[in-house]
Amino acid sequence: MNPQQFLFPHGVLSPILTPLTNDCRVNEDLLIGHAHRVLNDGCVGIVPFGTTGEALSVGREDRISSLEALVKSGIDPSKLLVGTGQTNLDDTLILTRHAVEMNSAGVLILPPFYYKNPSEEGLYKYFASLIDRVNDDRLRVFLYHIPQVAGVGLPISVVQKLFENFPQVVVGIKDSSGNWENTKLLLEIEGLDVYPGSERTLLDALSRNSRGCITATANVAAPMLNSVITFHQDQQGEKAIQAHSVVMKFREVLEKYPPIAALKAIKEKQDNEKNWNKVSPPLEPLLEHESSEINAAFEEMVGAFNQL
Repeated sequence: MNPQQFLFPHGVLSPILTPLTNDCRVNEDLLIGHAHRVLNDGCVGIVPFGTTGEALSVGREDRISSLEALVKSGIDPSKLLVGTGQTNLDDTLILTRHAVEMNSAGVLILPPFYYKNPSEEGLYKYFASLIDRVNDDRLRVFLYHIPQVAGVGLPISVVQKLFENFPQVVVGIKDSSGNWENTKLLLEIEGLDVYPGSERTLLDALSRNSRGCITATANVAAPMLNSVITFHQDQQGEKAIQAHSVVMKFREVLEKYPPIAALKAIKEKQDNEKNWNKVSPPLEPLLEHESSEINAAFEEMVGAFNQL
């Protein structure tokens, strides 16, 4: 794959949080402000309606309207990797076609995840059928592997076959499995753009020619995470390790709590905005003492980073 074919430059992408109204619709004003902020903080792209964005709790119409609002607000579509995966092909098609029509850089697509233990051939046919039915030269697909949440994963053999048979369309994968051995095998597929779904393995992945990561932490820690990549690119290995360790100390606290609620608790305090403290049922906001702990950890990370 030529460098020009990569969707994004080296860096971190943020799967942005989705702020909600009292009736669990998308709060577009807060969404737009947050999207601009993480891009201004150094993210090379954003992922609307991924797992962190409560995508499967947001209706199709809201997702379409919100994407249009983001672009209308001045977000460059070339910085958008839009989550479009649903349990059925028709809804995935509608969301994918819309993202393509909005000139998004690409789409991030889950496998169909309701029926468990599908065959590899069945998974391949789902994506092949989707690509054929979209039938648009602008389509660029990132596969999304998060089996511990979706209950259905993407075997490496399926990824390889899709990449080989649709080389100009299937261009990358987000591996959120947390299985470093799986990520390493994906990184061996020459030309495939592989992003770990966490900064935990970022330095190891960068050493194997990954271009960055797509991580929920970037909602609040984009400057720190992008510094890790910059230090690595500049061959300042010790600085990269130090910056990475600062973020990982925060992540250890973050992982004690449901991450969406925890990140929204940080945004609530950061923006002094109560409307951030809303999650879609069955999720629940953090308790007050939990919110205090995660915000203290966040502030400690910012202070430690400023001293590097």
